[in-house]
Amino acid sequence: WVNPRVAGALEYTAGGDSAIAAMQYSFLPSPLAFVADRESPQRAGRALFEAVERAVAEVPEARRPALVAFGESLGSFGGQTAFGGAQDMVARTDGALWVGTPNFSPQWSYLTAHRDAGSPERLPVVDEGEHVRFAASGQDLDLDGAPWSTPRIVYWQHASDPITWWSPDLLLQRPDWLREPLGPDLDPGVRWTPFVTFWQVTLDMVFSADVPAGHGHTFGPDAAQMWARILDPPGRADADADRVHAAIADGRY
Repeated sequence: WVNPRVAGALEYTAGGDSAIAAMQYSFLPSPLAFVADRESPQRAGRALFEAVERAVAEVPEARRPALVAFGESLGSFGGQTAFGGAQDMVARTDGALWVGTPNFSPQWSYLTAHRDAGSPERLPVVDEGEHVRFAASGQDLDLDGAPWSTPRIVYWQHASDPITWWSPDLLLQRPDWLREPLGPDLDPGVRWTPFVTFWQVTLDMVFSADVPAGHGHTFGPDAAQMWARILDPPGRADADADRVHAAIADGRY
C-alpha cells in the first residue's frame, strides 16, 4: 500500500514526469508487523532502494533522473534503513520525505535526540535546518526564512500521532514532548502519568488513522507543499502547490 495522496502530490509536482517503485514489505497487516515483524521492513527498504539506485546509476548522466525516497509509518522505518544516517541520505538521494515515522526508527531517534538546543522534540531543528527539516504542515518548512540547501530531507509528523510518540519508555519516563509546550492538536489537559500514559498512547494507536488529515496518523493534502519544497522544480510558485493541495483535498488525483 502506498498513500495515494503522497504519491499523487509527487506526480503532480513533477508534472507527470515521474516513476514510482514500491514493494510489499510483509505479509502481515501493519499493526501486527509493528509488533511482531520489524526485520522485514528493514530488509525490504534496503533491497528496494539499492536496486533503484543501481538502475538510476546505469542511466547516462545527461538523462539520469533525480532519485528521491519516501515512506510512511513502517515504510518510513524500513526505507530509512537503507541509509547510514542523514548525511548518507544527502549523499545518495536528491531528497526524501519520511512520513509518520515510528519512534523506534534509529535515524529519526538520533536526529531527534541531537536536535539544536531549544528546539522542541515534536518539531526538532537539526543543524539550523541546513538539509533536514521536521514539519507538521507545509508552513513549518520555512523555519523563519533560514536557508535550505539541497538535497532536502523532510520528516513529516504530527504532535497527535501516537505511532510517532509511542515508546516503552512512556511507562516510567516523561518524554520531552510532554515537558515542553504541547503541540497545537493535543488536548491541553494531556499530562504524563506513570504507566497510564503508556497505555493511553497504546490504545490511541488503534484509532490513529480515523481522524481528519493533518492529525494523528492521517497524512493528506499537505504532501503538495512537502514535495514542492523538496523537489523545488524550475519555475515553482506557491500557487502551484496550492492547486495541487486543492486537488488532493478534493480527491481529484
